[in-house]
Amino acid sequence: MDQRWERLVFLHWRVAPEVVAPLLPRGIAPDTVDGYTYVGLIGFEMVGAGLGYGRPVPRLGTFGEINVRLYSRDGDGRRGVVFRSLDATRAAVVLATNVAGVPYRWSHIDIVDDGGPRNRVVGYRSRRLAPPHRGATTDFTVSPGDTDMSDDPLSVFLTARWGMHTSVAGRPVFVPNTHRRWPLRAATLVRCDDQLMAAAGVGDLAARPPDSVLYSDGVRTQFGRPYAATPVRD
Repeated sequence: MDQRWERLVFLHWRVAPEVVAPLLPRGIAPDTVDGYTYVGLIGFEMVGAGLGYGRPVPRLGTFGEINVRLYSRDGDGRRGVVFRSLDATRAAVVLATNVAGVPYRWSHIDIVDDGGPRNRVVGYRSRRLAPPHRGATTDFTVSPGDTDMSDDPLSVFLTARWGMHTSVAGRPVFVPNTHRRWPLRAATLVRCDDQLMAAAGVGDLAARPPDSVLYSDGVRTQFGRPYAATPVRD
């Protein structure tokens, strides 16, 4: 599947690995840096999603998305993400992906993009329209800065993830993802009032400021065919 992700806001909170380990698929472990792992709250606009390079699905391939994700590794050392929830505005996308076990949730999402080059703010507001956790909301906004974070080690750890881990019939699966190097900038948090992380089982992390705030204009990406992942051995 080919798609472009634009106007990305990355908010991340540092947590102990044991906090998120029970939320990962069996055989998948938290990925860590300096002894910690992270919980991400990410908003973006998905543009031109389609089945294959350059073939977007008419009227369905562009929509807002907000996801809560964890950072993972398998027994072969592949680094990925585990999605706890993905809120999207297209009910058809939600229904189709839920059949495959991907936790998309139907939501109303507004994308905020105001101001000029020196006072721009970008953010995402949503309200979940259906169970689970119907009515859960989020509202977060950042002001993108000028500092290039594309080579910052932590920023690379949080964004250069080359696939997602999930499970099928109780067995770990890896879905590869390719994209070019992320163009990343530091950003300043303007607002974060969130219920999605608590709904995803990671607690009320928004009660404290995020440990990393980033912005990206976006990249084009492709998902490949899923395949079995080697479990982490205890």
